[in-house]
Amino acid sequence: MMQDIFPTELSLWQKRGALLLDVRSPEEYALGHIPGSRNLPLERLLEHLGELKSPIVTICATGSRASLAAEVLAYEGFEVGRLMGGVQGYTAQGYPLERTCGKEAQCS
Repeated sequence: MMQDIFPTELSLWQKRGALLLDVRSPEEYALGHIPGSRNLPLERLLEHLGELKSPIVTICATGSRASLAAEVLAYEGFEVGRLMGGVQGYTAQGYPLERTCGKEAQCS
């Protein structure tokens, strides 16, 4: 089952124990991500399916990669929501991001 999630609904999914799965590159993730999210690049999703459990909210920059990841996860039987508007939509609503800069990514 897959549904669209808006930034205002994200906390409800988190209260249910949802995994926030950011499918962007590690570099994009380091520069700014939703607090509590886990980074798993889209191209590595299939090799990590066995580590995941429902419910899951997929996240990317604008929503297109998250949609693809959500389709794959729904097909595999996961309960999944995709964050509409991605990280850009999330920050446009006034929500803050975390940054994790270090060896892999330089924050400027």
